[in-house]
Amino acid sequence: MLAARETILIRISGPDQTGITTAAMGILASAGAAVQDVEQMVIRGRLTLEIVVDVPSGRDVLKDMLLLGWERGLDVDFDVVEQAPVPSLPSLIVSVIGPELAPGDLEAVTAAVAKANGNIERIRRLAKTPVWCYELEVHGGDLDQMRTQLIDRAAESPRFDVSIQRSGLSRRAQRLVVLDVDSTLIQNEMIDLLADQAGVGAQCAAITEAAMRGELDFAESLRERVSLLAGQPVEIIDRAYEQLRLTDGAPTFIATLKRLGFSVAIVSGGFTSFTDRLRDELGLDHSHANTLEQRRGVLTGELDGPIVDRAAKATILRELAAREGIEPEQVIAVGDGANDLDMLAAAGLGVAFCAKRVVRDAADATVSSPHLDAVLFLLGLRREELDQDGLTTTGDPR
Repeated sequence: MLAARETILIRISGPDQTGITTAAMGILASAGAAVQDVEQMVIRGRLTLEIVVDVPSGRDVLKDMLLLGWERGLDVDFDVVEQAPVPSLPSLIVSVIGPELAPGDLEAVTAAVAKANGNIERIRRLAKTPVWCYELEVHGGDLDQMRTQLIDRAAESPRFDVSIQRSGLSRRAQRLVVLDVDSTLIQNEMIDLLADQAGVGAQCAAITEAAMRGELDFAESLRERVSLLAGQPVEIIDRAYEQLRLTDGAPTFIATLKRLGFSVAIVSGGFTSFTDRLRDELGLDHSHANTLEQRRGVLTGELDGPIVDRAAKATILRELAAREGIEPEQVIAVGDGANDLDMLAAAGLGVAFCAKRVVRDAADATVSSPHLDAVLFLLGLRREELDQDGLTTTGDPR
């Protein structure tokens, strides 16, 4: 017979069957037990159900639980645990993403968590296509130390990416995603597409790459590249747009966000001739970019209006957040180049997507897989929850 107010952890495991939880709760209800905590998980048809209960004096529910296990072919065991509730510790979410995740990869991640004094309370597999993703819920530990440990382990094994973010309201309150366009939403660089149509592709490509590495001032390099287009007919814009290709997974990424109630914005150092059409065709909420000056159907080689540079991207993000009635901490920003650094820093979660090293080192999270929908796993979504029917799944936005 159990002593008064004894607290018991009941663990039930075995083949999953309909009605097991109902039967267990019925036994506890009949005994007048108080449930303090409960967790249930099913993996490959195998159930694990754990219940922490306070059992009243004189009521022996263990015998009935053992009978339930015998009738259903389940294993049932018990542990006496502390009556005092376990103190609530800060909760962190560690995401691990890679083309495949071997036991050694998970060993490296879990060792990094342990070294920062974190305790892993739950591990969930979110996806195994187009990439593998595991999400670890970690209690306790030092956030900064854990981030350093995780980044070091990922650097030693470039097979996977890791990110760490706080759980709770801050994560669930995210409502706006701000995307870079060149080499993020699309596989191309807008200026390079235009330069190819103008026959100056080689000169332009060299300037573009140097600018994205942060070796050149963005505004100066942009003006230099745009000047190469002087005298070209505006029809090259349409021809260039026909060569534009969405990043793999972009349609799924956008459709899922919209279904979840997110607003989606694109903020680009490219050109409104492209971004406004992308906004309209993909059903996005906001679009900001540079404007190519035109006169009498010809490109002048100049820009009309202020340049959307690194600082401007961050300013636009804050303005969009204010327009949406949210705080910048509720914004997710995704980008790949040095021009995105301030925007990523201004957001609650800054994601480096297939990014340059300087961006990966500064971002909150990295995704090296060339599938934009893999970013959704950082929100805790499972692959099965992604909307794959809302838009075309090809790389062509039309």
